[in-house]
Amino acid sequence: MTNPRIFYTLGLWLLLPYIFFHLLWRARKQPEYLKHIAERFGFYHTHSNKPVIWLHTVSVGETRAAARMVQRLREIYPDHQLLLTHTTPTGRTASEQLYGDDVLRVYLPYDYPFAVRRFLNHFRPCIGVLLETEIWFNLIHTCYAEKIPLLLLNARLSEKSARGYTRVARLTRHSLSELTAIAAQTTDDAARLATLGAGNVSVMGNLKFDIEPPPAMLELGGQLRSQFGEGRKIFLAASTREGEEALLLDALGQIDIPHLLTVIVPRHPQRFDEVAALLTRHSIRFQRRSENRPIAPDTQVVLGDSMGEMFAYYAACDLAFIGGSLLPFGGQNLIEACAVGKLAIIGPHTYNFAQASQLAIASGAAVRVQNASDLAQTLQNMLSNPHQMVEIGNAGLRFVNSNRGATEQALLHINQFISK
Repeated sequence: MTNPRIFYTLGLWLLLPYIFFHLLWRARKQPEYLKHIAERFGFYHTHSNKPVIWLHTVSVGETRAAARMVQRLREIYPDHQLLLTHTTPTGRTASEQLYGDDVLRVYLPYDYPFAVRRFLNHFRPCIGVLLETEIWFNLIHTCYAEKIPLLLLNARLSEKSARGYTRVARLTRHSLSELTAIAAQTTDDAARLATLGAGNVSVMGNLKFDIEPPPAMLELGGQLRSQFGEGRKIFLAASTREGEEALLLDALGQIDIPHLLTVIVPRHPQRFDEVAALLTRHSIRFQRRSENRPIAPDTQVVLGDSMGEMFAYYAACDLAFIGGSLLPFGGQNLIEACAVGKLAIIGPHTYNFAQASQLAIASGAAVRVQNASDLAQTLQNMLSNPHQMVEIGNAGLRFVNSNRGATEQALLHINQFISK
């Protein structure tokens, strides 16, 4: 029987011209995509003389979620070198901000056999850890063939993604069987992975619950609050996606909160100028965070065009809408808002954080809205009731604290396959 990975690899070769076009296209708004291109094909200048522990954290969310695990791995394995691989420039930038020179960081190569082999031969990791939903068929097979333990931890698989993998069921089943261990965030994730052919899947919880708001960011949050205006109500729209900002402006037009200041932080930095243009078209008086100057009393919106300051924004606000959920993008991480003790408002589309969203609502830590009008009414009610906002924020703190522990579960898996 023909190996389905052959057809997968052939498809990758056919897509090779598109890859360069894709990088050029993304670089129009984010020039960083044209940096370190050689790494995406397995060519590296970075070296380590120590045994390498490799973690793959695709973008910002995974990189931040791994913070506690990175800290614990440093403590447990001081004679090893941590290597973080990324797919996006924003993930790489987040790694630089969080970990500095304490870790090596490169781009994970595209899933071509030659590039994967070059990556593994260059760094020779003693173990690899893929986080969340990273199923790269040639990478997994090459690690299996080279006898490099490769773990899929904090695994998340939505119903939508599971349906996609069923289209290549045989290839998916074979690759999942070649992973050394799989630990899912929830029982639902584990069940979907098992249905696709994964064996011996355990449940470890969600690493994002273990994240600790950095003290420096909390201090910055206090400074931002003063900069925004101590007497103003602050509404944060965090990690917004394309199309959501216009809906938010519609919602804000329906409420009456004197001196309300809205802070909009787009999920992707390449959209900062796009959102600025939207605010200009709507004749909204706004300032950019990057200007770093006091906010004028008549400013209506602050455009959060900075990287790595999300915890500071949460610390500075009264309540937060979590982006990617008002339109069908699957939602962004609501746990960070709860970890700072702030009321989290989420839209109807939260399949990327399905269980966390359900638990947060059941715990009284979050409020779900269905559309922009519903959001407007919720904002009006909550901002007019500070006591209720504080109660919900405290429920958020309890919600996060009661769900911690995934990092230690992940370390138990890693410890089985690595010697100190």
